Amino acid sequence: MTPAARLLHALAHDPSPPPFALLCRHEAERGGHDPAAEPILDLLIGEPDDVHDVARLADLPLPAPGMPPVFAMVPFRQVAELGYAHHDDGAPLRYLQVRECHELTRTEALEVLPTDDIPLTATGFDLDDDAYTEVVKRVIADEIGRGEGANFVIRRELRAVQPVPPVRAALAVLGRLLRGERGAYWTFAVQLGDLTAVGATPERHLSAASGRVVMNPISGTFRYPPGGPTRDQLLAFLADRKEVEELFMVVDEELKMMSRLAVAGGQVHGPLLKPMAHLAHTEYLLTGFSDADVREVLRESMFAATVTGSPVQNACQVIARHEGGGRGYYSGMAALISAGPDGPQLDAPILIRTAYLGDDGSVRVPVGATLVRHSVPEHEVAETHAKAAGVLAAFTANASEAAEASRRALPADLTDDPQVAAALASRNATLAPFWLQQQADRPDARLCGRRALVIDAEDAWTAMLAHMLRRLGMVAHIEQWDAVSPAQIARADLLVAGPGPGDPRDLGDRRIAALHGVIATRLAGRRPLLAVCLSHQILAGLLGLVIAPLAQPYQGTQRRVAAFGRDVRVGFYNTFTARAPRGAAPSGVEVWTAGLTADDDEIVALRGDRWASVQFHLESVLSPDGVDLLADLAAALLVSGTGP
Repeated sequence: MTPAARLLHALAHDPSPPPFALLCRHEAERGGHDPAAEPILDLLIGEPDDVHDVARLADLPLPAPGMPPVFAMVPFRQVAELGYAHHDDGAPLRYLQVRECHELTRTEALEVLPTDDIPLTATGFDLDDDAYTEVVKRVIADEIGRGEGANFVIRRELRAVQPVPPVRAALAVLGRLLRGERGAYWTFAVQLGDLTAVGATPERHLSAASGRVVMNPISGTFRYPPGGPTRDQLLAFLADRKEVEELFMVVDEELKMMSRLAVAGGQVHGPLLKPMAHLAHTEYLLTGFSDADVREVLRESMFAATVTGSPVQNACQVIARHEGGGRGYYSGMAALISAGPDGPQLDAPILIRTAYLGDDGSVRVPVGATLVRHSVPEHEVAETHAKAAGVLAAFTANASEAAEASRRALPADLTDDPQVAAALASRNATLAPFWLQQQADRPDARLCGRRALVIDAEDAWTAMLAHMLRRLGMVAHIEQWDAVSPAQIARADLLVAGPGPGDPRDLGDRRIAALHGVIATRLAGRRPLLAVCLSHQILAGLLGLVIAPLAQPYQGTQRRVAAFGRDVRVGFYNTFTARAPRGAAPSGVEVWTAGLTADDDEIVALRGDRWASVQFHLESVLSPDGVDLLADLAAALLVSGTGP
């Protein structure tokens, strides 16, 4: 038995073990590149006084060169650092100042990890299926239907009781996860004071090393049927509109974060299929480069849209309205900060598919489903059961259940199937090349050196807009809706009034009222103005056009429309629309409609004296024609005061 294996054996049998983290991480993040090599586990150990609770991510220490890493558990309530809504459940931002680091192979670990059967009793969800179904219906109707966002993740929590000391139980569960789970980014067990957790999370939130930042949006869930999946079932999942749009929406949301974090923006790689033991997901990778402190990178990326919704800031408000209490560490992050050759480096998975074990025998497994406009409530309920099942199955050593799960798993030949590969690749055919290619400057002589002021209406689409404008050669600055001054509004060469959630007609909302004021002031000054989505609707209202909710929201939808004398494919994220009855266009205003009816139609774009507006998102990954149209709109407004 190796020294590391002896240490792990002692931990499993110690009634009062020291704090530790046992991590089986994605091989690439450990510096390895051979996917066939046996996984290596990191055993990180400290003393009780090495566990600390701090208030802010900036308070986490950075390890000096040659020193052991820092391991942290970041709760959801940490969004308070960004001023976002949350239930404050008191879950601490906790870290371990590691003293000892050891490595052992998975085989060595499995030889010493406990094999106890961990029977669960009193098992049930805090919200039963009927209650969760009603929450799903309310979110779709009252939140997505009111324009509060494109998608939202609502949590429920499976609860149970188990009789084994929590650390021993966690290590026994970890052993079965190491044997039976597949596709996890991290498989881990952690004991930090009164916090004991074990899980197999599929999703990297963020990693950073030598300036390279990687994010990993995962969305879309294929639940394996009882008889095992077939090619036709997998292909049907890959073609399912709801699942496809769900993934594109979270890619857009994480591109917003990457556009803030990475100086040169982010490149989209994929899509890929991520098979696990009980279900499969689809995923993309986003890469970019940043010289920011890794703690600031963590702060700016709280938290992934895949576990909150989009836009993230408003998603936090929706979560607070519809979840009855705090999330603890669910949808937060684990974070390993180590000393790399070029400075601190970071590996941070999302805390999902994780069980939390209390000293009182309690077990909690939080899970959630991504709700979009196409969601079927009963299917979302089933998804939460499937996600919890992967963790629950590891509590018992039931050979027949393990064999049945193996029979249901996705066969390897399907993951390599040419039809499956083609179905995945086809998703990129209509996406924006701007984001699929290596990011680089593409200066436009018409725009170089001109100043753009982008007004943020509580949706980080503005980060993507500003990034595009900078790549085109402009000097772009983002200002929040409640901080912009009249002097800034007047001084900018181009003012871009950005998107945001909410009802554009609601002047009782301070944000909506402020945007009205910004747009009206800019129009009155006859200075170049581009209004996008929510701001387009507000501008249309100022012109006297009718603003009304759509019968069916366009959240994460690509459409081909005619605007500014060209046909374009662009992404829509709107619940409200301006409408133009025939012959009702204001004098001096050009109107482009979607062409759905002859007499009353959705306005997709407007143009007037020194301004233009679009209902769609030029900056979205769903807008392959977006960057070219943005360049032409900005240039025409700046040069001639009109539009292309």
